[in-house]
Amino acid sequence: MNHVFHDESALEERLATPSPALAEDLSRLDGDLLVLGAGGKMGPSLCRLARRALDAAGRTDVAVRAVSRWSDPAAARALEGAGVRTVPFDLMDPGADFGALPDAGNVVFMVGAKFGSAGAPSQAWAVNAAMPARVADRWSDARIAAFSTGNVYPLVPVASGGCAEDDPVGPVGEYAMSCLGRERIFAHAALTRGTRVANIRLNYAVDLRYGVLADIAARVQAGEPVDVTTGHANVVWQGYANEVALRSLLHATSGEHVFTLNLTGPETASVRRLAAWFGEEFGTEATTVGEEAPTALLSDAGRCHALFGYPDVPLRTLVAWQADWLRRGLPLSGKPTKFQVRDGRF
Repeated sequence: MNHVFHDESALEERLATPSPALAEDLSRLDGDLLVLGAGGKMGPSLCRLARRALDAAGRTDVAVRAVSRWSDPAAARALEGAGVRTVPFDLMDPGADFGALPDAGNVVFMVGAKFGSAGAPSQAWAVNAAMPARVADRWSDARIAAFSTGNVYPLVPVASGGCAEDDPVGPVGEYAMSCLGRERIFAHAALTRGTRVANIRLNYAVDLRYGVLADIAARVQAGEPVDVTTGHANVVWQGYANEVALRSLLHATSGEHVFTLNLTGPETASVRRLAAWFGEEFGTEATTVGEEAPTALLSDAGRCHALFGYPDVPLRTLVAWQADWLRRGLPLSGKPTKFQVRDGRF
């Protein structure tokens, strides 16, 4: 284990440390950076990372602005202290004037509705598909990196290695369908307005306070059985995910074929094996229930790794970090990934 996190501030510091490659890429940005939906799980760390990378590149002329309702004022203050300019704004207000938001040459779109979407499908479509139309209209001349999800793919045989970007999509459930709707809306802007777009299909970022590993580890630590019916998953270190999303801005394309990227780790991780590893970490024997289904939600991120390199934190290290985090009693977000869901109902 090559790192120990004594508290959340140490984790935030690690997440906000840019690689030389990120600083080099962001040195070439034309215009300010606007992050929409910056108050979510990944947004604050992405904003800090961007600000530090720009500073390292000597681009203090480029502003990083973080747009959110900022229901947690402390989070906004912390970002301001890190040199990020926060913009309080309710993107879901139907009467909101998007024209009042700042101009930007680069936009990262992080807004999304997932949990509860099965019971409120219209909300999922409003957030995931209708709002992108307003964003594409407001910043039609910008580069837009839009977070999507691997859920746009169908469940596939575990031995397949996962879906690649050129494979047919097959979303299961309202959430997944609405996310594909988001991709199509941004692609339409790329085709009709020349907007440069990058669609980022992310599968399960890990930052120790939440993620697939936290879900499994917490059950093992508590002596609760781990269901292995959904027996395999993809995970990736959040710091790498944020770096790739930012670097993808320079790969955004217009026209008929929008730049699309699967973003996850290289492993098809076995849930049973992960549980066993956590058992070893906690000095106990992990218990499991169920039998592995022959299919799972899996993505092939070979294109991502060829462009941006492999994730800088390997899976086994993430497991060690996660176990240490829980042993120390450090906080979890209380937001499970529900990676086990197979019917698309979140």
